[in-house]
Amino acid sequence: MTIAASGMAAAMASLNASASNVANANSAGPAPDFTPVNAQSPASVYKPAVVIETSMAGGGVSATVTRYSPGAILSYDPTAPFANGQGMVAVPNVDFATEAVNQLSASLAFRANLKVFQAANRNLDSLLNILV
Repeated sequence: MTIAASGMAAAMASLNASASNVANANSAGPAPDFTPVNAQSPASVYKPAVVIETSMAGGGVSATVTRYSPGAILSYDPTAPFANGQGMVAVPNVDFATEAVNQLSASLAFRANLKVFQAANRNLDSLLNILV
C-alpha cells in the first residue's frame, strides 16, 4: 500500500507543478540584462517547475520539484515597464502541449496507483475477516 501511496503523492506533485506552470505562463519579468532606473527592481520571472521521480530502494517513488533550465525565454513587449533597451522581457519557458501531456500522464498515474491501493485494501480487509 505504501508503494501505491508514494505513486499517488508523486502524481499529485507532478500535476501541481504542471498546473502552476500553466497558471504562470503569461507572467513576465525583466530580461537578464535589465538595469532598473530607480532603486526598486521588479521581481524576477516565474521559473517553470518539473518533477523528477526517483525509485526508492524499498519500493515506491520519491518526487522532487526542480526548475526548468532555461527557465525563461525572451519576448518582445516594449510597453512593459521593465523591458530592456531592445523592448525585450523574460517570459516563462512553458510549452502548453507538454504541460497537457504532463497533466494527462499524472492523472492516469494517480488513477493506476489508486486502483492498486484499493486492491491492497480489499485484500487486507479479506485477510482480517478470515482471522476474525
